[in-house]
Amino acid sequence: MSATASRPTDPGRATAPRAERFARPLLVAFVLAAAVDLAGLLAGLDTVHLVAKPLLMPLLAGYAAVRGGPRLLVAALLFGWGGDVFLLVDNDLAFLLGMGSFAVGHVCYLTLFGRDRAPAALATGIAYVLVLAVFLVLIWSDLPAELRVPVAGYSLLLTAMAWRAGVLGRYAAAGGALFLLSDALIATGIAEWPRLPAPDFWVMLTYIAAQLLLALGVLGAARADRP
Repeated sequence: MSATASRPTDPGRATAPRAERFARPLLVAFVLAAAVDLAGLLAGLDTVHLVAKPLLMPLLAGYAAVRGGPRLLVAALLFGWGGDVFLLVDNDLAFLLGMGSFAVGHVCYLTLFGRDRAPAALATGIAYVLVLAVFLVLIWSDLPAELRVPVAGYSLLLTAMAWRAGVLGRYAAAGGALFLLSDALIATGIAEWPRLPAPDFWVMLTYIAAQLLLALGVLGAARADRP
């Protein structure tokens, strides 16, 4: 019997590589779907966006799952998928349902970040609160009356998530900041403020980057914690 054959097999170590072999194809598929979606938005092809956008978060969630990511990360990404799908419908009820789905995703992120006992930077938190307060004051009167309170509550939750994301390092911190920027771009559209050319492209670009960076930050922290 060879020395290799005589070694005992660790089932956990054997299973992980088998699952992780799907990680790269899932990540590549996510990047391709993101590229197709963004190209479709730039070209004004609504059908491409309708097909590509709902593929994004399930692919990223699958990547996180096979990488051994925490269940709360997978849940946050799937609630993001719910928000993506609802926001494809252009009416106030769908907007509120989408915002609610994203809000549950932010609660998942906050719960996940709360497991890390490292304190979040106080100065960063103060800066986020000031930015949020100024933004809400400026946009308040331009928002539809029925959306003001839901938008304010959601914005507070999102800001808390973005601030707390910093405990997991630069990737997660950048992801939280980009998520805040993406939703701010959506809010300015609702308020009918002047917008950048191809506004949906910029919303999706910042959103896709935000979710990817948050996922990479969480996965990196989880891997560093493993013995």
